[in-house]
Amino acid sequence: MTEPLISVPALAEALASAQPPTVLDVRFRLGGPPTRPDYEASHIPGAMFVDLDKDLCGPPGGGGRHPLPDPAAFQQTMRAAGVCQDRPVVVYDGGECQAAARLWWTLRWAGHPSVRVLDGGFAAWRAGKRPVEPGTVTPPAGDFTVRPGQLPVLDAADAAKVAANGVLLDVRVAPRYRGETEPIDRVAGHIPGAVNLPATELVGPDGHLLPVPMLKERFAAAGVTADRPVGAYCGSGVTAANTVLALTAAGVTDPALYVGSWSHWITDPDRPVARS
Repeated sequence: MTEPLISVPALAEALASAQPPTVLDVRFRLGGPPTRPDYEASHIPGAMFVDLDKDLCGPPGGGGRHPLPDPAAFQQTMRAAGVCQDRPVVVYDGGECQAAARLWWTLRWAGHPSVRVLDGGFAAWRAGKRPVEPGTVTPPAGDFTVRPGQLPVLDAADAAKVAANGVLLDVRVAPRYRGETEPIDRVAGHIPGAVNLPATELVGPDGHLLPVPMLKERFAAAGVTADRPVGAYCGSGVTAANTVLALTAAGVTDPALYVGSWSHWITDPDRPVARS
């Protein structure tokens, strides 16, 4: 499998090659304002803008705030963005590595064989004094064919099983995990048996993922071992994609994402809620 991260120098070299990757800009702000104006003002040369809410997810509802996209609609969007089956893809966001991680995960789930996240995102690209361009990009149509199910996905029942028999990581901040506060969802707490490992503990102050040895230490401290199933969830399946990215970078095999996450778990009042 392709390494999940790419550095700024490596991307710059790839873009200057005879066969550059497709680059997708998925900058996103939770709660707005929209980031397309940021893209139009300045982006990595050749990058195409992708909207997390509109292009990467289905409509919010019973499946949670950011459910899986309709495969046919996702295929159409990716082809319009120039994504091809046999051409590598690099994705980036502002540097938070959340929206980019969700796009990385969704493309891998849909069967694309070579997707990487720009480590540090657009902030790292600018810090490296790399070229940018304004305006919009209209690439030639791609030929990517969506084949859903190429990465493990948890539903509510699966998440409960992983919490009981493996390690289910709740990657929200500790007060939300403990049920002391809930700024977004109508119910506070966590899935019983889940282990809290905030996603913020997996990145450095510059937005880069921690070095692999440090990631391995964080995951080992949370109980992650090679012989136990591992899954991750957050509020709506975006931040947890960053943790799945970090698990993959650390060499963990088949980490699963609970796409619906907490926003889906609480749609059934019979599902138990833990607070501690």
